[in-house]
Amino acid sequence: MLETTRAYKYAQWCIDSGNGIVGRYVKKQCRQWLDIADGKDSELEINEGEAKRVKGILSLAMHPDFGVNLYEGLEDYALLFIFAVLCTCKRGTRERVYTIGILEIARKNFKTFTSAAIFIVLMLTEPRFARLFSVAPDYKLSSELRLAVRKIVKSSPLLEKHFKINRDMVLCKLTDIEYTPLAYSNDRMDGKLANAFLADEDGAMDTYPVEAMTSSQVTLKNKLGIIISTKYPNENNDFDDRVDYAKKVLDGVHGAKNVFALLYEPDDELINDWESNDSAILQANPAAINKPEMLANLIEKRSLAVLYENRRENFLCKHCNIHYRSVGTEGYVPIDRVQRCRIPKDDGWWKGRTVYLGCDLSLTEDNTAVAMVTYDDGKIYARVLGFLPEDKVEGKTAKEGFDYKRSIANGECIPCGDEIIDYSVVEDYILSLESTLGVTVADSAWDRYNAMSSMQKIEGADNPIQCTMVKQHSSVLHPATKLLKEYILRKTFFYEENRLLENNFENARCTEDTNLNKYVNKKKSSGKVDMVVALINAVYILMEDEMLGNDFVCQVI
Repeated sequence: MLETTRAYKYAQWCIDSGNGIVGRYVKKQCRQWLDIADGKDSELEINEGEAKRVKGILSLAMHPDFGVNLYEGLEDYALLFIFAVLCTCKRGTRERVYTIGILEIARKNFKTFTSAAIFIVLMLTEPRFARLFSVAPDYKLSSELRLAVRKIVKSSPLLEKHFKINRDMVLCKLTDIEYTPLAYSNDRMDGKLANAFLADEDGAMDTYPVEAMTSSQVTLKNKLGIIISTKYPNENNDFDDRVDYAKKVLDGVHGAKNVFALLYEPDDELINDWESNDSAILQANPAAINKPEMLANLIEKRSLAVLYENRRENFLCKHCNIHYRSVGTEGYVPIDRVQRCRIPKDDGWWKGRTVYLGCDLSLTEDNTAVAMVTYDDGKIYARVLGFLPEDKVEGKTAKEGFDYKRSIANGECIPCGDEIIDYSVVEDYILSLESTLGVTVADSAWDRYNAMSSMQKIEGADNPIQCTMVKQHSSVLHPATKLLKEYILRKTFFYEENRLLENNFENARCTEDTNLNKYVNKKKSSGKVDMVVALINAVYILMEDEMLGNDFVCQVI
């Protein structure tokens, strides 16, 4: 039966080698699911009984806008998502294998109706007295799913008598199953037992709502969480982590089998061609593939985004799932361009190389950073490490919305001192680089502010390192600021994987002086930028010593 469904046929269409309007991660997920559907997986299978039951319910429910049943009216991608999430089971059982379903999809692709169809099926098939929840940034958005459920039920004579719809909940009278919309802005998520939940617009929320829902499911056997969103311009949100994890699962980095993810976003090679390549739109908007009027509307929006900077962020994030922060906010480098330059950490690669350091020693209770760069075959390579007061990790995490504990665990920053940074740890790190990594430190660039004592200790050590003070002014820093940006955009800059550095790049804002010289302005930035400042200082001293020779003069004060 499954081979005749639209879900199966759509998955086959997606994996066609000549199909350039489907992204590679959707292809990967479809290949994996088709292997299960074709009986090639020894542990998993598509339960035929569940598939017939799901198709039967969808055939009874009517689409309120099209006048056909949901099986005929839903999009192909929606049917694949529904059949995969609800019917993929452990072999020989009805136990669902996927506990998390992730749908990354652009706006206006009917994702709310997809979610409503899933919830209607669940309310008719889950164990008696099960509880379902939707969570969203506010109650109005969370209630969109309830409204979609209501519209479908009211349009379906065979279902309507079995449902009771109130302002705050939906009840299936056949199974005594309740569905309740929750709002992150108003409701606490703890203390609720969610057999299934939907997180809508997860990109606008932090990790708490989804973590609270999944924590409530620990004792449940057939649990399910559905996470749906478009891209959002802010880097620190739950959805980015979910998508990143899903990609690692699809790439085989993680061996988890409980995640099903349809990630409708353009492939990397299309991101730079979004202005002219329609595939960048179609890979994020599967509903537009068979709707010429929808595609034409998106192309019109694209033309406006090309012409007007203030329209670009909304178009790229919401309609193309391309992470972008508008230049109109004086951003330094778009974060998606930065992330293309990420490489794995490798201590052995640095051995024998001549390196230059850049240091940003801020106030003793704030973040500090040391950047190390080297120049090799026309490319700049970097490693950046942060330092912060140990007793302020919790407070800074809550205040800045960034998970410092995770960065500490990943070796991206070091907690040192109590309420204030212990600068001796910073100094020891700098002085130990030559012995621990086998590098030769040719020079180090420092901002004079807060750095005089540390500079004297480093220059007076048994293994001294040359220290150069660099004036933190646009006339001095503009060449290095400009060069680093150009190398990032050309992808001739590479940095060792570092979420904290990426967060600093996202926060960075530039200021122009009267001569149009640019520099990263800490006061106008939207958060911590110490790592970026340290990196620019390191690039500055690298330019002076290696890249531009005597044509470039370092200003010392």
